[in-house]
Amino acid sequence: QVQLVESGGGLVQAGGSLRLSCEASGSTASASAMGWYRQAPGKQREVVAGIIGDSRVNYADSVKGRFTISRDGAKNTFYLQMNSLKPEDTAVYYCNILLVRTNYWGQGTQVTVSS
Repeated sequence: QVQLVESGGGLVQAGGSLRLSCEASGSTASASAMGWYRQAPGKQREVVAGIIGDSRVNYADSVKGRFTISRDGAKNTFYLQMNSLKPEDTAVYYCNILLVRTNYWGQGTQVTVSS
């Protein structure tokens, strides 16, 4: 059983920054993709950013220029650097890894951005 653990969420004022981390219990070297999703109250979970294969990166239009996804293979961890945060970024953020045709999810970390 693969386990993912997010950290780094919290409360921040608009315009501030947070860095989210996702640490896997095992190696992610064979993962087909990894990424970050978010879900606001009463809304469907949506993709924020992802890494496809080894290096191709995609972002939701709403976060382009503000968020950066990256990985550290040595630490078996990947990150979401969030800058210029807006109140509409408030959500529970989940990390995800696609491994052997199966999606694995973290427990989520709350990000709250005040006006």
